[in-house]
Amino acid sequence: MPSRADLPRPDDPRPDDEELIRAFADHLALERRLSEHTVAAYRRDLTQLAAFLARGRRGLRSAGVDELRRFLAQQTTLGYARSSIARRVASIRTFYRFALARGLVERDPSALLGRPKVVQRLPGVLRPREAAALVEAPEVPADAGPLERAIALRDRAILELMYGSGLRVAEVAALTIDRLDLVRGRVTVMGKGSKEREVPLSEPAREALAAYLRSGRPELADGSSAAFFNRRRRPIGTRDIRRLVGRYGRRTLGGRQVTPHTLRHSFATHLLEGGADIRVVQELLGHASVATTQRYTHVSRTRLFDAYRRSHPRA
Repeated sequence: MPSRADLPRPDDPRPDDEELIRAFADHLALERRLSEHTVAAYRRDLTQLAAFLARGRRGLRSAGVDELRRFLAQQTTLGYARSSIARRVASIRTFYRFALARGLVERDPSALLGRPKVVQRLPGVLRPREAAALVEAPEVPADAGPLERAIALRDRAILELMYGSGLRVAEVAALTIDRLDLVRGRVTVMGKGSKEREVPLSEPAREALAAYLRSGRPELADGSSAAFFNRRRRPIGTRDIRRLVGRYGRRTLGGRQVTPHTLRHSFATHLLEGGADIRVVQELLGHASVATTQRYTHVSRTRLFDAYRRSHPRA
């Protein structure tokens, strides 16, 4: 006789729904080649929906639009942001399109779902002198031991790489040493959708990477080909990178909140303000659509009007 721990809980998805979600996740990862993080987000959204439906003795195959709307209403009641709910709507629609095309469901109840309007916020951007102060913040103390020296060299290399080349945090974490070409000044990264692109390295980034590879990485490396490692000598993760960026941001910019996205946004905005063509910036960022890159032109336009108001005597 099964123990109580083995029995399904009322808020567990039904086994047939779990099987559907696994098939959907495999489709996203293997056929659409979406990133691990994107697949995990879709899977989490569908698991939440399946658990909600299970409480009403329904499943993904039998759900109607009314059940889907009640699920989204519950998400609003729980305090989720409009952007989070909009993503759940997108996840649900993508799932049902997949399931209908494969004959796994008889109808698509998500076709009548509305999409919450999301207010587009302009990304936070550092000024060039702020960005320079941030990336130059890691210093090797005179009395530093081998580990602390290696960490300081690593942090400087990561910050220079993120601001100088506009890489995503996941792209930095996934870097291997064979993708760093310091002679040519290039780094090859695997972006979203497993799309590979080659990005130039700034001169400060080349110097910081050379110092790290020469004097820092040997102290941290665990024998793998990863470019960067954490204090436990394991390949660095995205959380490690977010923490170090936030720590240097607070220390250097008076407690200001800085994220890896801040450095990426700053990279794009400073290129556009310097006269770079938007299509070039699109390629450097690895954006599938130029519409995504156009967000940064709004930031630049804001800076333009700020400069006008500060500088013109009759502004």
